[in-house]
Amino acid sequence: MTHPQPQLTLCELDETGLPDLESYSPFCLKVHRALLVHGLRYTSRRGSPRDFRNLNRAGQVPILLIDGQALPDSTLILARLEALSVRPLHAGLPPGVVAEALLWEDYADTALNGFVVAARWADPANWPAVKDAYFHKMPALIRAIVPGLLRSKVRKALWARDVTRHGLDAAWARLEVILDQLERRAPVEGFWLGPTLTAADLALFGQLHSLRTPLTPMQGAMVDRRRRLAAYLDRVHRATRRPADARLTPWPPTNRAVLQPALS
Repeated sequence: MTHPQPQLTLCELDETGLPDLESYSPFCLKVHRALLVHGLRYTSRRGSPRDFRNLNRAGQVPILLIDGQALPDSTLILARLEALSVRPLHAGLPPGVVAEALLWEDYADTALNGFVVAARWADPANWPAVKDAYFHKMPALIRAIVPGLLRSKVRKALWARDVTRHGLDAAWARLEVILDQLERRAPVEGFWLGPTLTAADLALFGQLHSLRTPLTPMQGAMVDRRRRLAAYLDRVHRATRRPADARLTPWPPTNRAVLQPALS
């Protein structure tokens, strides 16, 4: 007997205004693409992480509401979607492949994410565009103060995470090495661990594709210079994006003065 799909609502950041980029948050992007791949219907509720603090005390998005019950954290969400899906990505895969997929997911969400955050919040060349994208709804007087305070907090967190401890030049040199390694590992065809998508693809795509936006042109060019890696990301993009005739059912807009991304 087939059970009806539960009502799903994705709580996330505001829209980017860019085609085929559902969110500036790599983690929200990851969950969007997972929902689409699983063929699950969902609505989108957008706002600042502060708007959803009653659902996640950590003050972070994404949060997936499943029949009204809040599930935070993109890794936990992807695991739950596997259970809800009529076409789970990992069904039938050898346990070792599933374990490797989850390891790559963790690597992307931790190690690679640090460079996304650094590119947006620490790189002075990118900060004006990031500030405008994240805080354009903020009243001018508050906008003159709050983004800088938040940026200072994020930069301290990046130093503590050992992403920028030796300076930005060292961070980008380290990213170049990592991208070279990913380029050598990237598959010529198919996906990261074989012919079918896994959590590894969704997570790697969420982080690396998030560097390929107008907010971080230098870092995006670094990714695109690795042609095999870039071609792989393009394949994941084509395999997971929303059909042109499909639309989300958005929640009514609210009056929000502040958009405070959660370190993304």
